[in-house]
Amino acid sequence: TVVFDEPTNLKEQSLKLIKENPEIKYKIFSWQDLSAAAADNANIIYTALLLKKPPYSNPEVSLGITARAVVPFYKQMDFFVVEVNALLEKKFKVIILVSNKDKAEGLLDKFNEEKIPAASLADISKFTSGIVNIGLGSLNFGFELPEARLVVISEMDIFGRRKKRLILRPSKESRIAYFGDINIGDYIVHVNHGIGKYVGVETLEVAGIHRDYLHIRYAGDDKLYVPTDQVHFLQKYLGAEGAVPRLSRLGGSDWLKSKNKAKSAVADLAKDLIKLYAERQIAKGFSFEQDTPWQAEFEEAFPFEETIDQLTAISEIKSDMESQRPMDRLLCGDVGFGKTEVAVRAAFKAVMGGKQVAVLVPTTVLAQQHFQTFSSRFNGFGSIVEVVSRFKSAREQRKVIKQLSEGRVDVLIGTHRILQPDVHFKDLGLLIIDEEQRFGVAQKEKLKKWSADVDVLTLTATPIPRTLHMSLVGVRDMSIIETPPEDRFPVQTYVVEYNDEVILDAIKRELRRGGQVYFVYNRVQTIDRIYSQLTELLPEARIKVAHGQMPEELLEQVMLEFYEGRHNVLLCTSIIENGLDVPNANTIIVYDADRFGLSQLYQMRGRVGRSHQLAFAYFTYRRDKVLTEIAEKRLQAIKDFAELGLGFKIAMQDMEIRGVGNLLGAEQHGHIVNVGFEMYCRLLDEAVAELRDGKVPELPPEPTIEINVEAYLPGDYIDDAMHK
Repeated sequence: TVVFDEPTNLKEQSLKLIKENPEIKYKIFSWQDLSAAAADNANIIYTALLLKKPPYSNPEVSLGITARAVVPFYKQMDFFVVEVNALLEKKFKVIILVSNKDKAEGLLDKFNEEKIPAASLADISKFTSGIVNIGLGSLNFGFELPEARLVVISEMDIFGRRKKRLILRPSKESRIAYFGDINIGDYIVHVNHGIGKYVGVETLEVAGIHRDYLHIRYAGDDKLYVPTDQVHFLQKYLGAEGAVPRLSRLGGSDWLKSKNKAKSAVADLAKDLIKLYAERQIAKGFSFEQDTPWQAEFEEAFPFEETIDQLTAISEIKSDMESQRPMDRLLCGDVGFGKTEVAVRAAFKAVMGGKQVAVLVPTTVLAQQHFQTFSSRFNGFGSIVEVVSRFKSAREQRKVIKQLSEGRVDVLIGTHRILQPDVHFKDLGLLIIDEEQRFGVAQKEKLKKWSADVDVLTLTATPIPRTLHMSLVGVRDMSIIETPPEDRFPVQTYVVEYNDEVILDAIKRELRRGGQVYFVYNRVQTIDRIYSQLTELLPEARIKVAHGQMPEELLEQVMLEFYEGRHNVLLCTSIIENGLDVPNANTIIVYDADRFGLSQLYQMRGRVGRSHQLAFAYFTYRRDKVLTEIAEKRLQAIKDFAELGLGFKIAMQDMEIRGVGNLLGAEQHGHIVNVGFEMYCRLLDEAVAELRDGKVPELPPEPTIEINVEAYLPGDYIDDAMHK
C-alpha cells in the first residue's frame, strides 16, 4: 500500500524543486514516475483536505472524515466547564487526558462542584457515555469527531499550550532581519554568498568541538554551514510575487554582479531620499518644553500598567517633540497594544505647550470612539476636545470650526472632514494620523501641506508596504510596540469553508459565555437575506445590522447599542474594520474572507481579543470555490500569524504578496528580485548613509553630449544629437 499525503502539494513541490535547481531532476523521481509505479504495483490511498474531484487520479472510493481541533482554554476554567457541559448536553462522549493523578482529582473536584457527572478511570478505554471520563494519558492536542460524537481533550488544551519557539531570531543589529524569522524551507540571503535555501540546524564536530550550524543549500551540490552566532549575516528572502529565486553558486561571481547591479539601481533613489531627509532637517518646527508637572499627573491617571514598548515609544516621541526638527514618526503596534494611549500623551504634551492637535481618522465610528477616549482622559485638566463627523449636524460642525479658529478647541478629532478648506487651526502643533493607508492621494497631498512645519505621528497596526519601506530605510522614524498587555491571549484563528454547523457552533459558544459576535458580510445589497437566515437558525440571538449606507443616526444608534450589550450579534460590513472597541465581543466570523486584503483581515481580527477573554476568528470562503493564489497566500498568512505582536510580520508578508513598490510611487525595481527586498533595503541604507556622510556611492559613468547651439543653428541636427 502506498499513501500519498496531499498529492496535489506533492506534485507542485516536485515541480518547484526542479525549477529552482534543474540538476536535481537526475537525482529524484518525477511525479509521473512515482504515480505510475504506484498505480502498477500497489493499493493507493490519497489523503487530501478537500474532497473535490482530484486532478491527480480518479479514486474508486472516497471517504470523508470530519475532524476538528479542540478549543484551547488557557486555564479559563469557567469557560472550560461551560463547554464540557454543552458537549454532554449534545450527547457527546467526553474523554479528558491528564499527566498525573493530582490533576485528575483536581478536575474531578471541579466537575463535582459544578454538579457535572464525572469519573476518574484507571483504564480510559472503558469510558462511559453521559459523563466526563478523566484518565491518565499523554496527547499534545485534543480532537473532536462530530459524526462519532466523540471529543478527546488534552491537558495542554485545558492548561495552556507551549508558546511556539522560534527557530531563529536575528539580533537587533539588523532591524530588517529582526522581523524575518527564518523557518526550514525558506529562501535566505547571505550577505557574502547570495541566495540559498535554509535546510535546518545541524550539530557538527569541528576540531573536536561540537557546535550548531545553520545548513544552507545553494545551487548544485553546494552547501554552506553558518555558525549560529553569525545569524546576523542572514536575511529572509522577500522578492516579487510568484518569483522563485535562482539559487546562487558558492565561490562564483554571480552574486557579486547582482549586488553591484542593485547597488547602482538604488543610487538615484538614495539621492531623492537624501533630498527628502535634508528638507526635513532644514525645516524649523516648534520645540516643546520638557514635561510639566501636569504631564506627570495626567500620565498617572492611566488606569493600566504601561508595557516596556509603550514607555520606549512615549520617550522617543517626546524627544522628537522637544527637538526643533518637525517630527515624522510611524508608531507600529498590534491592535489593542496601546497605541492610542501613546498618542493621547503626545496630544496632552502639545496642548500643555500651548498648541492645538488634529487627530485624523478614516471612519466616523473610529472618530466617535477616539472622541470618547480623548474626552475621558482629558477630563479634569481644563482642555477642550471636539469632534467633527457626519454624526454632527452642519450647524454643530460650523460652531466647532469657529471655536477652533479662535483657539477655543485644543484637540479636534475627525475624518477627512477636517481637511476641508473651511477648517482653520489657530496654532496647530501636532497632527496624529490613524491608519494612514486608508486615505487617498488627494487627502495625502493636503496633509503634506499641513505637515511642513508641524509634528506628525502616524499610528498603524499593519503599515502599507510603501510606508514600511520608508521606515526601514530610515526616511521616517519608527517606534514599535510588540509587547502585549498582561492577560492577553492570541486570537484562535480558523480558515475554513463556510459551513452552517461550524458557524452556528462558534456563535452559540460565544453566546453561552455571555459574549458578543461580529458577523462580517460585505455586500449591502444582500445583507438582509443573511439576516433572515441567521435569525431563523439562531432564534435566541439578538441580531442587528450595520452598514455604511444606513442613515447616520440609525448607524450610530446600532453601534452604541452593540457597545452597551443590548444586542449580541452584529451583522455588518467591513465598517467595523477600524475603531470599534467592544471588550465583550470575542468572536468574529468573516464571510468571503478571500475577497479582503491582508491588512483588512488583520484589522478585523483585531476587533476581538481586546480583553482577558479568549477570542476566536473564523475566516470563511465558499464551498467548492477555487481560490486565487494570492487569496490563498493571504488566508495562509492570517492563519500563520495568529500569535500576539505579529502585525509587523503581516506587513512584511503583505509586501511579499503585493510587491514592494518604492516610496516615490514608481514601479518596483526589478533588481529586488535578484537580491531580495531586505538586501535591497540594506544596500539602500548604505547608499543613504554614504550620501549623508558626504560620500558619493559608486555609479556607472553616464554618457553626456555637449552641443554648441551657436555653432549649429539647424534645429534638426540638435534634435538628432539630443536623441542619440
